[in-house]
Amino acid sequence: MFAKKLTALCLCGVLALLMGMPVFADGVEPGRFELPGLDLPCRSAVLIEQGSGTVLYEKEMDRQVPIASITKVMTLLLTLQAVREGRVTMEDHVPVSEHAYGTGGSQIWLEPGEEFTLDEMLRAICVSSANDAAVAVAEFIGGTEPAFVEMMNQKASELGMTATTFKNACGLDTEGHISSARDVAIMSREILTKYPEITKYTTIWTDSLRGGKTQLVNTNKLLKRYPGMTGLKTGTTSRAGVCLSASATRDGLSLIAVALGSPSSAERFTAASGMLDYGFANFECVPAPRPQDAPAAIPVTGGCAQEVELSYELPENILVKKGEGETLESRFEGPKQLAAPVEEGAQLGRIIVTAGGQELGSWPVRARQGVPVLSLPFALERLWQALLTA
Repeated sequence: MFAKKLTALCLCGVLALLMGMPVFADGVEPGRFELPGLDLPCRSAVLIEQGSGTVLYEKEMDRQVPIASITKVMTLLLTLQAVREGRVTMEDHVPVSEHAYGTGGSQIWLEPGEEFTLDEMLRAICVSSANDAAVAVAEFIGGTEPAFVEMMNQKASELGMTATTFKNACGLDTEGHISSARDVAIMSREILTKYPEITKYTTIWTDSLRGGKTQLVNTNKLLKRYPGMTGLKTGTTSRAGVCLSASATRDGLSLIAVALGSPSSAERFTAASGMLDYGFANFECVPAPRPQDAPAAIPVTGGCAQEVELSYELPENILVKKGEGETLESRFEGPKQLAAPVEEGAQLGRIIVTAGGQELGSWPVRARQGVPVLSLPFALERLWQALLTA
């Protein structure tokens, strides 16, 4: 197993060098930081920086386990995707079926034939972790819960959640319904990054439905206890234990802490807050330095244009150890001149960022547009146009 993982990491490294990108730029993987040996009261856990996905702590993060109502993160993700794509709106009325009505576990006691707006259903899911609301929304988006579950598994595959299989939309214990701390971090990062509006719901402490007759109280008690908390989702079942995916932001640094299989609610909050404390105490996000010598364009010979404009993919911020940001430097590495043709989007160089002389990563510099070879017909046409305007 170790040999397979080492081979995979080496292959990723080779590809990254070829592409001029950091090895773990887009995934949820260990970075250059040494991981601490925290003693946390949970079965598995992971702490990541949201922007880069860099793992700052992990404890059996690939262990396949039930995740209870944290499942609803994927349900919410697909729902917000449907809203973004214009397939549904927050004002749409979501009907309640007999199937949704019969869902067990935590609920808001929906009645068959009852309707709530999609906005109200999301509040019930995010604040009270209502299983019946999650199933009703799944049916509204997917037609049936099984069809929606297929969408969940397809999305999980697209995101690289290799340890995950969904069997329902709410997280009730079902044989084969499993995930991992890493996969929970992946989908938590996806929803927070692509659909930051979710925090409008996950930061609600108390709310009500049915004209005040149904009270909603957030199951994430860290909202009141932990400065900077933005969400995200709790979960508890007999098989999964007590779970939490917690997100928080302070001073421009956004972290996601996942704790699965804690013995009690108090211990899941202890595990998550312990990871977040470690992250905020030791790391920061600082503006990525742009090199002073970075050209806006590179001259091109033998082409239909005399130069090609450059597009820089340097991120806005870079994750560093606290105090390390003062030593950040960057430099441009690339040709001083090119020969046509130049393809649009082709990598022409890279920006290398270092801290105290140690390379932190490199990011591509690409051609903003293509430059074809200067042909005789094109040259004659250009000469003709010049004569006409002379």
